[in-house]
Amino acid sequence: MGTAKVKSGPLARRPDNSAFKQQRLPAWSPMLTANTVLPFFYFMALICMLLGVWLLLTVQTIQEIKLDYTEVGTCNECFEMLKNVSNAGKSCPCKVEFDVDKAFKGDVFFYYGLRNFHQNLRRYMDSRDDGQMVGRIQNLKNPSTYCKPFNIGKDGLPIAPCGAVANSIFNDTFKFTYRSPSNVEAPVRLLRRGITWYTDKNIKYRNPKIDNLTLAEVFQGTTQPPYWHKPVYELDPLEPDDNGFINDDLIIWMREAAFPNFKKLYGVLYRADNPFIDGLPEGRYTIDISYNFPVQYFRGRKEVVLTTLTWFGGQNHFLPIAYLVTSSLLLLIAVTLTTVWWKFGKDGKNMEE
Repeated sequence: MGTAKVKSGPLARRPDNSAFKQQRLPAWSPMLTANTVLPFFYFMALICMLLGVWLLLTVQTIQEIKLDYTEVGTCNECFEMLKNVSNAGKSCPCKVEFDVDKAFKGDVFFYYGLRNFHQNLRRYMDSRDDGQMVGRIQNLKNPSTYCKPFNIGKDGLPIAPCGAVANSIFNDTFKFTYRSPSNVEAPVRLLRRGITWYTDKNIKYRNPKIDNLTLAEVFQGTTQPPYWHKPVYELDPLEPDDNGFINDDLIIWMREAAFPNFKKLYGVLYRADNPFIDGLPEGRYTIDISYNFPVQYFRGRKEVVLTTLTWFGGQNHFLPIAYLVTSSLLLLIAVTLTTVWWKFGKDGKNMEE
């Protein structure tokens, strides 16, 4: 029998004689000249300018009211009361009034906002049990150690939902009342359900299920987070199907904000009632607030935000300003290159002088 010869030495490392490995494939390399580069810069500057102006005009059509109620009106008494640690967990009612000088047309979105609250801290974000929130019974009774020290209550029972994120849920509540210029009052009803992402409500968060047991019985043997006023299965007594881990307020809070100043959706104007069919009419509005969430410990602020939205989203000037700045820089570069090209000539002979 013959034996195959094995190549050795430099020939063994030589690439195959193919067009790809020997880099003989056809290629196209553009020639960058003033006639091709300068029109491109001017065109991109024009495109960015048009996009910036368009987005800026779109943002300007958004109506928005921000109301900081941290120490406004009777809420100042609640702010001072919650400075005392012994009053932690107590609810304090207060009232704030404001005027809407120009009617809000269309859908109106109500947000609560926090300032100087850092939800993006790593230890804070890790302090949760996603297995528990997805409805696993074993995680319900044995929370993850990532939730420490909010995994086991003082009574020795497991906390549901566990972790610092759930424990710090924003729990102020709002009730809006409208008073027309003719002094006719009407309650402002809000849609408080169906305001979460579909994937969160139907996939990421699920209640644990045990055959023939109610939600309260499923959560039997667990305790509520230390800062909560009620257990998770009683978060919304008016909507029994919105309790537990699929509660809209809980789901919205559990999606951590990227920046320390943020707002989260509280509700959407219910437009089936008069006089709110066309939106939010002019007049004076009163907010009855259940002031529960303390902010003095982290030097924070609380606010209510009423706003309309467009296809672009809320009132954010960053993107249109970014487009306008980019357009200005591109135009400046184009003009500079045009001046250089004009001075030294098309064929570059002036550069040799």
